[in-house]
Amino acid sequence: DLELPFVGVLDIFGFEFFESNSFEQLCINFTNELLQQHFNEVIFEHEAALYARERIDWDPQDFPDNKAVVDLLGGLPGTRTQDAGVF
Repeated sequence: DLELPFVGVLDIFGFEFFESNSFEQLCINFTNELLQQHFNEVIFEHEAALYARERIDWDPQDFPDNKAVVDLLGGLPGTRTQDAGVF
């Protein structure tokens, strides 16, 4: 059998819509939300802080904050939803 090259792409904001979603799909979506939150923090928040420290004049753009989704599903300690999480 001939194996063809494979390229996988993570659509970090994407959700797949199925007629019926499984717990497995919820886990995948939650993981994607965690990755998106990390990406937002590293790219947007840290860069904004760096620009401020270096006194670089720039126009900060709003970026989507998915903290509410992560807190709701994860029930992270110290949040108002700490007992409501799925994980």
